[in-house]
Amino acid sequence: MKTILIIEDDIDIQEMMRFFLEDQDYQVFTAADGVSGIEAFFSRQPDLVLLDILLPKMNGYAVCELIRKQSEVPIIMISALGSEEDQIKGFELQIDDYIPKPISLSIMMKKIEAILRRYEKKTSGEQQELQYCEITLILDDYRVKIGETLVDLTQKEYEILKELMENQGHVISRESFLNRLWKYEFLGEERAVDNHIKNLRRKLGKAGDYIETVRGVGYRIDKMC
Repeated sequence: MKTILIIEDDIDIQEMMRFFLEDQDYQVFTAADGVSGIEAFFSRQPDLVLLDILLPKMNGYAVCELIRKQSEVPIIMISALGSEEDQIKGFELQIDDYIPKPISLSIMMKKIEAILRRYEKKTSGEQQELQYCEITLILDDYRVKIGETLVDLTQKEYEILKELMENQGHVISRESFLNRLWKYEFLGEERAVDNHIKNLRRKLGKAGDYIETVRGVGYRIDKMC
């Protein structure tokens, strides 16, 4: 039986999620503040964490950062803070997904199932692929295919495409790309990201149109196939 840890200070929401997930045959543990959430995480070793942002004692961002220092367990952030900035901050801390309040339990369930499937495949040692429309990333050996055709990308182009595909629907700022992929502050060189995106779009051909420019912010993949 898979285990889920809910870290949520609103007891009504916490109980609603707990009852729903238990009905779906998950074992559920709960915590009502960030400190007890961290304690529960390390004592219970759950398969997935549902994490609120606005928590007493320690907010969700701090909880996420502490978990990520020790574990790659899937984290879904749940919050009424729905701005792009709040979501980007979560993804910069390597959450797996973001669900806004008020919560749709059916959407939450689908996200949990999808994330757990990906995580199980990752930890099983099987060759892992990431798919978006006709674009396929073969994660074990840095290959990219459009349909059945291999596309020759540089390592940075590949990593940029992977970030966009893993965060479908969410904007990634130029600064975030620099910090994630170059691993240090690259002041004054945000144009380097634009150049890599330009080359990436060209190499992907028509599939490059899936990469959307968000003026003044960055890029995202969010177009229908």
